[in-house]
Amino acid sequence: MGGSGKRWENLSIFVSIKLGYVEPIIGTYECKADDKGRLMLPAPLKKQMAAALQDGFVLKRSVFQPCLELYPMTEWNAMMTRINKLNRFVKKNNDFIRRFTAGVKLVEIDSAGRLLIAKDLKAYASIDSEVVLASAVNIIEIWDKTLYEKSLDNTEIDFADLAEDVMGNLNDGDNGIS
Repeated sequence: MGGSGKRWENLSIFVSIKLGYVEPIIGTYECKADDKGRLMLPAPLKKQMAAALQDGFVLKRSVFQPCLELYPMTEWNAMMTRINKLNRFVKKNNDFIRRFTAGVKLVEIDSAGRLLIAKDLKAYASIDSEVVLASAVNIIEIWDKTLYEKSLDNTEIDFADLAEDVMGNLNDGDNGIS
């Protein structure tokens, strides 16, 4: 029985990846970017993303915040499948697609565990040297540390009200939340 648990775990990982599902990423990590825009992924984060390391990632501008979003390739492909269903003869759809994919870069984690952020994306997110990598379910947000802390300290947003508005109407069976 000792070896069968590992086989089931490997099958679970295989099925999850083949179906386009990546386990939620957990944690918030601080690190430093060098002058070239390289940052070393923290070991716990790298471990969580081990299955995605071989497939690569997509790095893009965030829609709502002054940060970057790092998509494992399976998540990016799932998003592109949804976006590809939009009718491109509707101007709003075409404008959305152009802006959503603006500045998108294919990226890999090098053998030293570093991620290179392109200069244009580094400038967009105002990333200097202090960086925060924050999980956002199945993607990672990459923030300048000062901007990240400022976004969390935003007194215009009452988190309790936001939580009630967003999560308050979910019932058993809705998105797997009970």
